[in-house]
Amino acid sequence: MFVLRQCLTLGTKSSIRNFSASTNLINVTVNEDTGVAIMELNRPPVNSLNYELLEAMHRTLVKLENDRCRGMILTSTSPTMFSAGLDILEMYKPTVDKARKFWGMLQNTWIKLYSSPYPTVAAINGHSPAGGCLLALSCEYRVMVPKKMIGLNETKLGIVAPQWFQDCMKNVIGVRQAEKALIAGTMFSSEQAAQIGLVDELATDREDLLKKAHNFLDGQLGLPPHSREAIKLSFRKETLSRLVSGLEADINYSVDFILRPEVQSNLEMFLSRKKQYK
Repeated sequence: MFVLRQCLTLGTKSSIRNFSASTNLINVTVNEDTGVAIMELNRPPVNSLNYELLEAMHRTLVKLENDRCRGMILTSTSPTMFSAGLDILEMYKPTVDKARKFWGMLQNTWIKLYSSPYPTVAAINGHSPAGGCLLALSCEYRVMVPKKMIGLNETKLGIVAPQWFQDCMKNVIGVRQAEKALIAGTMFSSEQAAQIGLVDELATDREDLLKKAHNFLDGQLGLPPHSREAIKLSFRKETLSRLVSGLEADINYSVDFILRPEVQSNLEMFLSRKKQYK
């Protein structure tokens, strides 16, 4: 269920409709003049992707599509973190049923974002490791503030990034660069990410970040939507089909991998280090 209210943007005549999931894990504003939505991840402190946040994202993406959203900017309410990636607690000593439910929601949310009919921009206002990087890679365009880090660093946690994670990175930066980055679990600085094409633009601050995200969408909104969507999906079809045709196999493999003793041991060490750091 979504909470709706009407308001006006201060200093403009643009009509803004706000809605949020009942859990308040997602904040969304929709400009009714342009049809552009801003979706903010809102699970402090680091927007780690647990089942509830993924479910809220999925419901929001479904609603935006049903409401014929014309473009979407994905960002975060945190001043320092876009998303820390998958919530380790969802994978540490879960029951099989819990792990399967979590992974299935991750699949569904990614499919909805990656195949969205409207243009999407990741406005990366903070660090974006692992699953956070996946969210950014799943958007069509990426803008990032300076002096932050981004990458698929699962290898360093003793985890193997699933094939569809790997495909998303290969599709953006190419096979060779992706292979090197994934094997090493490389985290790129904003500046390095821009150099290899992992992000498309750098912004000076949050205001500039959103301005550049809107600029990209402005250039897309003038295009015929049906032909634009067809081209987008033709480029993404192979990556999508690989997962959609093997959802159950992907869940089985991923859950089996997560539950391996050596993986659980690595996760336990990570949680212990995190606790000591706090």
